[in-house]
Amino acid sequence: MALAFDITSLDFQQARIKQVLFKSRLRSVLYGVREADSALFARADNPLGQWLDAVVKPKYGARPEVTQIDAQLQRLLDTGRDLVRLYQRGQIEEARAGLDQVNTYADRIDALLLTLEREVV
Repeated sequence: MALAFDITSLDFQQARIKQVLFKSRLRSVLYGVREADSALFARADNPLGQWLDAVVKPKYGARPEVTQIDAQLQRLLDTGRDLVRLYQRGQIEEARAGLDQVNTYADRIDALLLTLEREVV
């Protein structure tokens, strides 16, 4: 029987959804649908970062995947912030082209989440 604080497949699915939501919000900024919000790029305000800190790190923080996810998340947030700055300076095409790099970081996070999920669930 799984204990209440164990991480489940649903938790990992929700973590992946958090990634999709971040990318969607970033894309909507870069396409002029919404204003940039500095909290979007703050590690402490990021839903995936909050989940890592509150749920994953206390139990699995020593696992290399967790450290790698954290590093990729920081790169993703920093890149997103840089792209918004490009957009705000009028370099709209360059900013939108940078979404490929964001997707690369997100794909790495997804792969690491999958590896971690297979190990701990």
